[in-house]
Amino acid sequence: MKYNRFIVLGDSFSEGMCDEKVNGEYRGWADRAADGLAKESDDFTYLNFAIRGKLLQQVIDDQIPLVKKYVTGKQTLISFHAGANDCLRPNYNPELAKQRYHDGVAELAATGATIMLFTVLDRVDAKGKTADLWHQRFSDFNIDVRQTAKKYGAILNEARDALWLADRRFIHTDRLHLNVEGHWRMGEAVLEKLGYPFDAGWRKPLPPAVPKPKLKRTMENIIWIVTFVIPWIWRRARGKSSGDGRSAKFVTPVLWGK
Repeated sequence: MKYNRFIVLGDSFSEGMCDEKVNGEYRGWADRAADGLAKESDDFTYLNFAIRGKLLQQVIDDQIPLVKKYVTGKQTLISFHAGANDCLRPNYNPELAKQRYHDGVAELAATGATIMLFTVLDRVDAKGKTADLWHQRFSDFNIDVRQTAKKYGAILNEARDALWLADRRFIHTDRLHLNVEGHWRMGEAVLEKLGYPFDAGWRKPLPPAVPKPKLKRTMENIIWIVTFVIPWIWRRARGKSSGDGRSAKFVTPVLWGK
């Protein structure tokens, strides 16, 4: 399948958080994938409605209605990655999230577009109760994504096919989002999954990491807590989100790569 339109929905992962910036906006794996898709089409257009911090129901309510008027059939590719932020919330309801995710994908599939979904890494490079909870929630989330993808014939990008994501050297200093190298690799992985030309270098692992001195690890942990954890807790306490008041990058079709 050759696609003439790429529409991206979701949260910070699809917005491109922590990649390099172009014209004041994060580039991100989706923009990078769009670069590759555009090379195979004379009239390729790209839209990206993803906004950082959005929960699953917000993506469904705010972004899906905007998509429908831009679908032109199977040659429209829709990327849907949502629900991970819900898993991180203390009041997470897995059964409710499962139903919402299924309903959202069903609504997208009804447009006649080609749908692309994602599982996530369900294990982190850590131990303890937090790591165990992460594994439990995200492994269950992945099961739901796989079942939904199978039901609606969606393209599925499997995190277990990209285990390099577990290497912290591909993660930004916020310890949550991909960095520049990570976004590049994700973009190439998506192009491979879609059957487009891609750079096989995305599969090449980095050499073994050099252990950091204990003092350096301690300082990095302190900086991380002050820079990212405390502001996150403060936003949660006030019922705020990092995406409040923000607009999506490309809300109308952009003739990409031209």
